[in-house]
Amino acid sequence: MVTRRIFLKQAGLAGAGLITAPRFVMAQQAATTVPDRVRQFRNDGANTPIKVTKLRENLFLLQGVGGNMLAQTGPDGTLLIDSSASTAAPHIREALQGLNAPPLKLLVNTHWHYDHTDGNAALHDSTGVFIIAHENTRRRLSTPQEIAFMQMHFAPDPPAALPQQTFTDHQKIFLNNDELHLVHFPPAHTDTDIYIHFVNANVLHAGDTFFNGFYPFIDGSTGGNLRGMVRAAETCLALADNETKIVPGHGPLGDKASLQRYQAMLSDVADKVEKLKASGKSREEVVAARPTSKYDAEWGKGLLSPDQFAALAYQTL
Repeated sequence: MVTRRIFLKQAGLAGAGLITAPRFVMAQQAATTVPDRVRQFRNDGANTPIKVTKLRENLFLLQGVGGNMLAQTGPDGTLLIDSSASTAAPHIREALQGLNAPPLKLLVNTHWHYDHTDGNAALHDSTGVFIIAHENTRRRLSTPQEIAFMQMHFAPDPPAALPQQTFTDHQKIFLNNDELHLVHFPPAHTDTDIYIHFVNANVLHAGDTFFNGFYPFIDGSTGGNLRGMVRAAETCLALADNETKIVPGHGPLGDKASLQRYQAMLSDVADKVEKLKASGKSREEVVAARPTSKYDAEWGKGLLSPDQFAALAYQTL
């Protein structure tokens, strides 16, 4: 069972001031410095071992700090989805060595956020791995960015961290006897999100469009919106059957049933918040109306409190 405390630590946000009163009072970070949350995230990355779970014969879920990673091994080399913290790179390499994996060949980023890309440069410099992502991910990593909801500001990443190949809508990769579909979502969690579908293995990595068991964070600063999250869940459901293993960006391994519950929750909350907003209610009034109350017991123990998620829904609808 992933507890609230464990999830926050894995997300790199524990003790960093995100979980506050509904006024969301957070410390301003200067654009020229590394945000405190990132420093704590890297400290945790250096001290957290990687948990490895076998999903298929050559597909493995890797969990440390940050977002869930996925490794595919085989004769064509090893592919890794997302890169955790820069300081986690030695642990990632050790985990792959423990699988007798061939050299790391490809790294795919699901989106631009630091808890999924901070390890890009460390892995590229140590292994020469080739990085692929959506074109918006490279654009955001190569320019100053902010996550306004968290008052976090980011300087451009170094060249070694940037994707070396990008795409606009979709790309196919044939690797290790499987067909991989990399497909861009319309803006959802951000405007950089993709899913990776391992067609033959029947495994889907949904990135941060899927938070399994927690209210999701939606980054309105970089194009995210709640209706886009609903549509992203619907897109993934259309690809899944009852045997599909669905890797969320955060939380435990999912399946079609868990994704259906998530989609239903998001859709219902979006309907309620939209109705309240259309009636002229302010953000504070919408939060006070508790539009998430039906779901708080199941979904309210993670990254965002119910009040925070209601406010975020209001801001991104």
